[in-house]
Amino acid sequence: MSMRRRMVGLGVAGAGAAVLAASYLYDDDQHTKRQFVRVTAAESLNTRPTRPLPTRQQQLQSLSSDSFDVLIIGGGATGAGCALDAVSRGLKTALVEMDDFASGTSSRSTKLIHGGVRYLQKAILGLDLEQYRMVKEALHERANLLDIAPHLSYPLPIMLPVYKWWQLPYYWVGIKMYDLVAGSKCIKSSYAISKARALEVFPMLKKDRLVGAIVYYDGQHNDSRMNLSIALTATRLGATIANHARAISLLKEKDESGQERLRGARVKDELTGKEMTVRAKCVINATGPFTDSIRKMENQSTKEICAPSMGVHITLPDYYSPEQMGLLDPNTSDGRVIFFLPWEGRTIAGTTDTPCAVSHTPSPTEDDIQFILREVKNYLSPDVEV
Repeated sequence: MSMRRRMVGLGVAGAGAAVLAASYLYDDDQHTKRQFVRVTAAESLNTRPTRPLPTRQQQLQSLSSDSFDVLIIGGGATGAGCALDAVSRGLKTALVEMDDFASGTSSRSTKLIHGGVRYLQKAILGLDLEQYRMVKEALHERANLLDIAPHLSYPLPIMLPVYKWWQLPYYWVGIKMYDLVAGSKCIKSSYAISKARALEVFPMLKKDRLVGAIVYYDGQHNDSRMNLSIALTATRLGATIANHARAISLLKEKDESGQERLRGARVKDELTGKEMTVRAKCVINATGPFTDSIRKMENQSTKEICAPSMGVHITLPDYYSPEQMGLLDPNTSDGRVIFFLPWEGRTIAGTTDTPCAVSHTPSPTEDDIQFILREVKNYLSPDVEV
């Protein structure tokens, strides 16, 4: 026991010496103890040193005084992921976010990790190989997230109600193809249920003409907490990360050949108004719908490449869906797909997809809200007042 206590006290830096000492002590002991030492030695090699979380003031001080290999603008899922990837490869990494982590698109999703049943339908009916590859990759990533972050991602059964007999085999084949494309990454095999069973599981459903339902599995995911976890992990590995720090201009310098190169950005602390220069060899634009605004800092005449659209969700009371099952409406009045999903003790319904102007605080239109409410009514019992 005393030897184990000393090993813990040595920490990561002394792990190698501790393992050697333990190996010597156990050398004449049982084979199982020698095997334990080998496993301990292997684990110590994979242990990555981390640092305590610095304060925001320390992060801002580092931004203004240090020089970085990579500067990432944008603290959403993409930006935080880039920061973690870069710092874990040994690059000196900085990230700035104008608001808070996951305050934008990365927290305003349908909370699903999925391959896209509708995309697979388009791939098959249109013989679109690229759509098929996209679904295949997304299903692989779904399995990956469920594996590496079980505290933030979990399987969720989703019911697809069927109101016409001919649709039952049609949807069943489509969902089975979804399982087939997932292959070994399939969460759980889909299955068909009777009308009585569907109403037992989802008592709010409209009973008239209901012939049954198909249940398939996708993943549900806490996007904003995952975003924050990734940013924290990058910070513990040595990245300098600051929120409420807005990039207001890009820094250019001429290289040895006389060509201008990006060498960082001018950043403003939104809480104090103080400005600082962040120097970096490389700048990554991870600002989502604000992509073009950053690109135009480099060249005002740059052609815009982002076509922003707005997806709207509405939050309903929890009794609009079962606690452990979602519902998919595959045929809305205009051909879009809408989900009804349990989330944080409520039901979220959406999403729409309409073109919009870029805005830091987008607001849903009344038309979008009414569209979702109309579709909700189509699937719920007339006894339920929406």
